[in-house]
Amino acid sequence: MFSALSTVFRPLMRLGLVAQIALGIVAGVLLVIISPDAARSVALLGQLFVKALKAVAPVLVFVLVAAAIAGHKQGQPTHIRGVLLLYVVGTLAAAMVAVIASFLMPTELSLDLTGVSGNPPSNIGEILENLVLSAVNNPVKALLEANFIAILVWAVGLGFMLRNASDTTRQGLDDLSEAVSGIVRGVIRLAPLGIFGLVANTLAESGIGALLGYGQLLGVIVGCMLFVALVTNPLIVFWQIRRNPYPLVFECLRGSAITAFFTRSSAANIPVNLALSDRLNLDSDTYTISIPLGATVNMAGAAITISVITLATAHTLGIPVDFGTALLLSVVSALAACGVSGVAGGSLLLIPLATSLFGIPTEVAMQAVAIGFVISVVQDSAETALNSSTDVLFTAAACYRADAKPA
Repeated sequence: MFSALSTVFRPLMRLGLVAQIALGIVAGVLLVIISPDAARSVALLGQLFVKALKAVAPVLVFVLVAAAIAGHKQGQPTHIRGVLLLYVVGTLAAAMVAVIASFLMPTELSLDLTGVSGNPPSNIGEILENLVLSAVNNPVKALLEANFIAILVWAVGLGFMLRNASDTTRQGLDDLSEAVSGIVRGVIRLAPLGIFGLVANTLAESGIGALLGYGQLLGVIVGCMLFVALVTNPLIVFWQIRRNPYPLVFECLRGSAITAFFTRSSAANIPVNLALSDRLNLDSDTYTISIPLGATVNMAGAAITISVITLATAHTLGIPVDFGTALLLSVVSALAACGVSGVAGGSLLLIPLATSLFGIPTEVAMQAVAIGFVISVVQDSAETALNSSTDVLFTAAACYRADAKPA
């Protein structure tokens, strides 16, 4: 029996991970068509995969960053500044794309939904304050809650303190890092089964009926994200590496965006991005820090969501918006997007902060948030795919730019 199964599955095992994931997507769609009830029954596969990624990500980031810094040789260059610059430029550019698209394709909302509960921040200062306070959280609590800002701060601090440790201690930390990385590689090998379960359950539960009434809004949001992924980001990468950016762009979309689209979690996709960065032969001292940091502050997709839904709300209420105010909205959206990971409900609960620029009451803004939750099955997936794949893309661009410079 086992020999027969081995014969059947051997060709599948020879396929690359991306091809296996593609087959998982197709199998999930076919299962929904054949039997929606059976599709719901495989939801456990997707839940286990996402939980496994979320469970291992905080430990992986903490150990990898600490080991990388502890083993860093004096004078060895890193490219964190270049990556951070690209994160800022990319998020601002995405917000501006969303503003322009909203002017070209104004959208009206049916603001008659029951408001959702939530506690959105009242201003940018509150977001930045929460971000700073989260950086000095208890390390054990940070690991339990997947607070990656605090995890990075503690890992960097521990890594610097261990630079002068004995070779045996630093070697032990390297061995621990390799062991955790091995666990992650094992989890990622299960991605095809996990994606199969996620696709089948999502389509069986949500379908597309609930999305049809908000087709234009969803079209503008997803269209902006596709434009940023396929036009804006490649232009930014070309500015850095001065050669055709699309091979790198497509490699990052294949290796990161597909899993991120279905897991809908930047944190869960951190192990996937670290593995992709390793396959791209990027500088480990750079990507072990830039990837988890990007999962927290590099939020181009969130900036798009906030801008588009805010301007759609203003248009529905007949509020005139001049281009200067819309540009200010771009900056606010980009800054607010950096605080997305620390706010329950993600980018949607930051919409009332942006709508306050136009004097829109919170009660009305929360109705727009409710509409966001209706379309979130696609919006949040596309947003996470853009955010997560851009983390690797910009890290690679900064590393390649530095490698191309003459010594």
